[in-house]
Amino acid sequence: MKRYLTAIITVWPLALTVGILTGLFVLRPINDFVAFHEHEVNAESWTSYVLGELTGSLQGKKPSKTAFYAVAGGILGLFFAAFYIGIHDRNRRIGQLTAELEKDIEALIAQGESSVLEFKSSLRWDYRENRVNRSLEMPVLKTLAGFLNAGGGSLLIGVDDSGSILGLEHDYQTLKKPNRDGFEQSIYGAVATKFGGDIAPYVQIVFHQVAAREICRLIASPAPRPVYLDQDGLPKLFLRSGATTREMNVREGIEWIAARWKK
Repeated sequence: MKRYLTAIITVWPLALTVGILTGLFVLRPINDFVAFHEHEVNAESWTSYVLGELTGSLQGKKPSKTAFYAVAGGILGLFFAAFYIGIHDRNRRIGQLTAELEKDIEALIAQGESSVLEFKSSLRWDYRENRVNRSLEMPVLKTLAGFLNAGGGSLLIGVDDSGSILGLEHDYQTLKKPNRDGFEQSIYGAVATKFGGDIAPYVQIVFHQVAAREICRLIASPAPRPVYLDQDGLPKLFLRSGATTREMNVREGIEWIAARWKK
């Protein structure tokens, strides 16, 4: 992650520099070439005219024109930098997701809970009381927030703490649309509502068949900003630490944000 952030930070000044040089030594000469042919400039040839204009700009002549092409080139460079960063970030997240999906799900469950893996029996169905319990969504969201604020991880729903497969049948029956689509919509709806719509792309949902039962796997990638979860009207910051997800106090939160999301 640090290597990725360092690479991104170096892109902006490099793109700005290349853009300015492009504006001065590519865009401006092209414009001078067009001007020579369109306006019949008094010069021996277009090459002598273009080189004369370029030399003049380097000597400080026509500063407003030089500044215009430097700014235009800089803006163009920053635009391409933003495009590159977007593509690079997308490919990075696809790579992380692909690596996670290549792991055998049964072998993953056999490893047990860890700093990057958590089990939840259900999203809404309370097995102890044998009824619907919407408050069970909160532990799921806490775990997701912890992964998003740390280095990412996987949350398996339909698997109890011991690794036994419970499936999603009971959860499906609690939904208006009692199937995979309804379950997926509920997850994304909760993520967008509690964390913000910009965080939803950092949570991927995959379904697996294990022991003839269906389970859901939520794969969380590191978030680009701190992810808060509101509880009783108060925003709280959670972090995955070992095999547990814990709430950070104010001091811990400030220090973690400063270290995790360096500008």
